Amino acid sequence: MKTRRANSRDKILAAAAEVARETGPGSLSLDAVASRAGVSKGGLLYNFPTKAKLMQGLVEDYLREFEQALESRATDNGGESRLAAYIRLSADDCEEPKPSASWIFSAIAEDPDFMTPIKTFKQQLFERLKDETPDIKALLVCFLAIEGLRSMNLFDSDVLSQDERRLLVASLLEIAK
Repeated sequence: MKTRRANSRDKILAAAAEVARETGPGSLSLDAVASRAGVSKGGLLYNFPTKAKLMQGLVEDYLREFEQALESRATDNGGESRLAAYIRLSADDCEEPKPSASWIFSAIAEDPDFMTPIKTFKQQLFERLKDETPDIKALLVCFLAIEGLRSMNLFDSDVLSQDERRLLVASLLEIAK
């Protein structure tokens, strides 16, 4: 089977993700991304006219990957609900260290539409979970608790110990049954 050759947009996003992991998204340099991707700065700017658009592309790419992982987890773990898969995947995601979220504020200031893909994704996910979860109270508790955990992780304001996070996740999985 022939492997698909990455287009310049994919190469730029992959390079930006690598640079962001190394330096933090707030320190992301367009020159560093272009160099890592093996494209000219003009080629980068053709695909992403601003740093905020590049960051938005990274977020959209992350959301696509999260959606694929969620679908895979929901179908591969026979019998596990999509809500339980969402809880597990999100909890796993929160275990990984995240760089400071200050870059988000810069991106929003430069482009107020930066949050649109995130809002759309979360709205669609919540609606799908609502369609599949018979107990709306359980869904609300689980969804909001996980979103709170994600926010604490993103903004480096986690006040829970590792044992408390595990207890929270176990409790949410019990509620999600």
